[in-house]
Amino acid sequence: MRAVTWHGKRDVRVEDVPDPVIKEPNDAVIRVTSTGICGSDLHLYEVLGPFMAEGDILGHEAMGVVEEVGPEITHLKPGDRVVIPFNISCGHCHMCGMELYAQCETTQVREQGTGAALFGYTRLYGQVPGGQAEYLRVPEAQFGPIRVPDGPPDERFVYLSDVLPTAWQAVAFAEIPEGGSVTVLGLGPIGQMCARIARHLGHRVIGVDGVAARLELAARHGIEVIDASEVTAVPEEIRARTAGRGTDSVIDAVGMEAHGSPAAKIAQTLTGLLPDALAAPLMTNAGVDRLAALNQAIDGVRRGGVISVIGVYGGMTDPLPMLRMFDKGITLRMGQAHVRRWISPLMPLVTDDADPLGVMDLATHKMPLEDAAKAYEMFQKKADGAIKVLLRP
Repeated sequence: MRAVTWHGKRDVRVEDVPDPVIKEPNDAVIRVTSTGICGSDLHLYEVLGPFMAEGDILGHEAMGVVEEVGPEITHLKPGDRVVIPFNISCGHCHMCGMELYAQCETTQVREQGTGAALFGYTRLYGQVPGGQAEYLRVPEAQFGPIRVPDGPPDERFVYLSDVLPTAWQAVAFAEIPEGGSVTVLGLGPIGQMCARIARHLGHRVIGVDGVAARLELAARHGIEVIDASEVTAVPEEIRARTAGRGTDSVIDAVGMEAHGSPAAKIAQTLTGLLPDALAAPLMTNAGVDRLAALNQAIDGVRRGGVISVIGVYGGMTDPLPMLRMFDKGITLRMGQAHVRRWISPLMPLVTDDADPLGVMDLATHKMPLEDAAKAYEMFQKKADGAIKVLLRP
């Protein structure tokens, strides 16, 4: 089959690789019909190379049609249309019983000290072949795959793999009071959906970004926006719009590669130049993130407010302004999305022909899988108005 493979920093290729096969009795194999490039895939493209191996298959946002199932799978059959959650969880362990599916004890990558295995996301999370490919082996298929109806286009459902449950969790963790306000920092795909979900739930939403295309897309869906490139200080602008207090909650949908953190950017760049055998332990034990967005969240949230972090961070020695956080009485929540936990409230919204979350107005580019290298470069550079890219095998 053809698949998107990693070969180094900013070097992804579409190559022939062996077809996946059933290895365990609770496996399934799907034929991929749509797969997304996620903002966190760009961390593999730029920063997290020391945890990759040449030839790793990328991608964790996939949907398609069941081709084959193992003997223990009785609720799925060939021909079923399914979306595959990005985290691999069993559904029956202690953590899954608490709906903490991203911490599944069956698939935890204990040798790395991390949570549930993820598709296409480094040896830190199990080095499981990803979904930017023609076919995908799905472990723990007794629980993971989400059946969706035949008929509507893939765009109605593919975001259930990651974007929508991640955004829904970010809003839930933000604990916005009834009729309250939230700032969303970063209007990439996750930030766009955070803003739309919060607005759908009746909250005042302020979206912040410095990229014109992202601001325009958010405004098109009724989001109040701040152009970060046009204001002196984002937190001051947030307070100016909220009677001097700041919003009740802030969602950080940016993460480790935020603009405005020059020292951390230099540290990341220099680490990336080291051999992997040196860079990986350095990043694991002494890594730093670019914290501009998180610092803006701490400054921009009201006293007693909540910060929900959904952007990916990877540092181990990040300096935080603990005095400021303690003085303001801030609550901080974060983590990988527990995908299956949020499907029940989301499914009625994506099957509604009125499209209340605008899922049909998110992908800016739909490209053949063969054009993946071009798509990654375009997405990384934010060229041609790229906000969300879907690949079609």
